[in-house]
Amino acid sequence: MSMTESMAAVVLAGGASRRMGRDKATMAHPDGQTMVEFVVSLLKSRCEPVFVIAAPGQPLPTLDAEVLRDEVRGVGPLLATGRGLRAAAAAGADRAFVSAVDMPFLSTDLIDELAAFRGVDIVLPWDGRDHYLAGIYRTSLADQIDVLVAAGERSMRALADTVVTHRVVLPETRMLTNLNAQADTPG
Repeated sequence: MSMTESMAAVVLAGGASRRMGRDKATMAHPDGQTMVEFVVSLLKSRCEPVFVIAAPGQPLPTLDAEVLRDEVRGVGPLLATGRGLRAAAAAGADRAFVSAVDMPFLSTDLIDELAAFRGVDIVLPWDGRDHYLAGIYRTSLADQIDVLVAAGERSMRALADTVVTHRVVLPETRMLTNLNAQADTPG
């Protein structure tokens, strides 16, 4: 990725973590940091600024990122993505890497590979399924997200299906692993 490119990052950290049974953002990463510290640190090496979308009152460690609080709970990642994209646009970024907080093997290699694709609204990794929370989004999509949410949509797929989306085919890789249950935790 060119260092002259304006790309922010949005970390979605405010999910309910129902299957995990505890807050994923503050779970320990194998390197000793919390998951949110790991993801922010990794993204900060490629993206500026970094925004963390957190739940109201969600405790987080001190982060080298701007923390924005969800105004509405329980509506899924689409609304939080829109909030992050709007903040990234206001900061002057044209694109943002949108990431889940529960990706312990996320790598800058993925960001660099996706960033090479331009001229589309969304760039997603695909390894037999779409990974909506490990992709690059145009920040101008915030308005489209508002329209979708107002129409009752909650899924990231609804956004990807209504704009120009490019899928980068990847072999199955640990980089795209999410932690969804205690059995998934690395260590």
